[in-house]
Amino acid sequence: MPAERKNNVLTYEGCNYLRYRLLLSTLSGKPVRITNIRVKDDYPGVKEYEVSFIRLLDKITNGSRIELNETGTNLYYNPGLLYGGELEHDCSVQRGIGYYLEGIMMLAPFCKKTVDIKLRGITNNTIDPSVDRLKACAVPILKKFLSGDNEVIFTINKRGAAPLGGGEIKFKCPPSRNLRSIQFQNSGMVKRIRGTACSIRVSPAIANRIVESAKGILLNFLPDVYIYTDHCKGASSGKSPGFGVSLSAETTTDVIFGGEAFSPLMTAASLPCVPEDIGKEAAMKLVNEIYRNGCVDSPFQAMTAMFMALGRKDVSKVVTGPLSPAMIQFLRDLRDFFGVVFKIDPLKEEDEILEQVVLTCIGVGYTNINKRTL
Repeated sequence: MPAERKNNVLTYEGCNYLRYRLLLSTLSGKPVRITNIRVKDDYPGVKEYEVSFIRLLDKITNGSRIELNETGTNLYYNPGLLYGGELEHDCSVQRGIGYYLEGIMMLAPFCKKTVDIKLRGITNNTIDPSVDRLKACAVPILKKFLSGDNEVIFTINKRGAAPLGGGEIKFKCPPSRNLRSIQFQNSGMVKRIRGTACSIRVSPAIANRIVESAKGILLNFLPDVYIYTDHCKGASSGKSPGFGVSLSAETTTDVIFGGEAFSPLMTAASLPCVPEDIGKEAAMKLVNEIYRNGCVDSPFQAMTAMFMALGRKDVSKVVTGPLSPAMIQFLRDLRDFFGVVFKIDPLKEEDEILEQVVLTCIGVGYTNINKRTL
């Protein structure tokens, strides 16, 4: 539903895109009200994982005001100041750590103190980007926009599969006074493929079978393919068994595309899956992502658009693959919160219109008011 503005409060309806709207509210300082959340469901209101995300926002900010009605169907959020610091958070096992970490990545550059956070939960699942994909594809996007030689540290301490989790990651990102404006239009040619096949509380031979299956497809396209195996047992293996692989393709212009597949072994909804199928699925997803082209991995289109909009008062231009429905709605929400309108043009090459899209905007010159000036 489109936003309504009442008493300077943006009002939305429904549960879709709730996470992104809360992030935009936090960054813009504008309160938001979300009504009629799953009113027609058997279990109406916000889910456990959404409550966990709201608690995480409360931890990273100072002075946020959150109101939720008894049924959980109406949410009012008035953001406080972004503070950061050393944090720990137990993520809901209904979603992966990637669901929470993407939000932290979008907020971290604008905090008062360096964000040094430990997140515990599910590192690999079938819904959200895995921690491997975030490390390989999202962190380089974040670094492109940060000014100065700011070091972003991302370590995977433990892996945890659905449904019980037990994984742990550590993410550290310093604040940045301003974001750069970027021109990123040449995706280059793929020069190498890397990946990590993980086997959690299962036989280490499974990871080797995944590697052989994935390489069987990828070596048809490129000779430089190397996939590491990560066998987790004991204290580093979380609470549930599972196996999967995360692949990344790096191009000559430092664009990184991702593709992944994972099979938890204990969820009721999951069907028995052989490692060879997982390897093939991940390889085909990576090939499809390369075919979509652009200069950003498709799950992180929204993150890129937000950093472009909050950059300096200069033109930023990025080529992406076909826009996802979530990205299209995110661009509308960016206009509601920041008044930024993107120019969207199809990419043309020698009079041929391609599927890629050229996103152009002028940044709002967002300054980190929480960071002290030297």
